[in-house]
Amino acid sequence: MSAAEFDAYTRGKTFYYGSNGTAYGGEEYLDNRRVRWSFLDGRCQEGRWYEDRGNICFTYEHLGEPQCWSFERGIGGLIARFENDPTQLELYEVEKSAEPLHCIGPDVGV
Repeated sequence: MSAAEFDAYTRGKTFYYGSNGTAYGGEEYLDNRRVRWSFLDGRCQEGRWYEDRGNICFTYEHLGEPQCWSFERGIGGLIARFENDPTQLELYEVEKSAEPLHCIGPDVGV
């Protein structure tokens, strides 16, 4: 998928991804190539995406190295392959929603 195709398909939506039959995480795709990721534990990471050599790469606020994925549209929705190590991880779209990703507030404590 090109950056334009990816943006048109994802912008303004929240996608939930699975891997090997189990829930993996969710990502909310915002304007200006901004994203919000969660492993569905209520903790969210803010980030951005960009295209690099045909891949869609993500940078997140607390993660140094970009995470690059190849995306394609399958019968059931998006299929994403982790290009940093393509033998390790493939995600697939389980659900997409117009609702924002559920994120708890920042950690608070004494």
